[in-house]
Amino acid sequence: MDGGNGQRVATFYFQAGVSAAETLVLVQKAYGNEALNRSNIFRWYSRFREGKELVEDNEGGGLPKSIRAEVNIAAVADLVKNDLRIASRMIECLNIPKTVVLRILKEDMGKRKMCARFVPHSLTPEQREDRVTCCQDIIAMADAYNFF
Repeated sequence: MDGGNGQRVATFYFQAGVSAAETLVLVQKAYGNEALNRSNIFRWYSRFREGKELVEDNEGGGLPKSIRAEVNIAAVADLVKNDLRIASRMIECLNIPKTVVLRILKEDMGKRKMCARFVPHSLTPEQREDRVTCCQDIIAMADAYNFF
């Protein structure tokens, strides 16, 4: 039983004058393992007693969806581009929460924080070649001098 149907069943029993405990027993008898859990039924009953009989969830809560808008992403990118050592809490001057700033940096810009700098997560081809060359030199040196 999904949440919407379960809430409708609970609404029906509430309006019929059946208690929350009796509703729980009836729903468990009718639906077995797929029955709603006790906390949901009692939570809905308390909402019904407050006069909230709508089946839909209340809107609100959480961050507005526009917080990660292209304008904010561009503003964060501009600040990081001008100063790679900028602290994420200094970016909050844009009135964007720190968690959203960090998500923009990681997911939208592909950066992560390393040694107090925001750097690209992937290496350029030249950087990869440099790493391979350095590693080969270390291996050759270790083989030549029998360090290991």
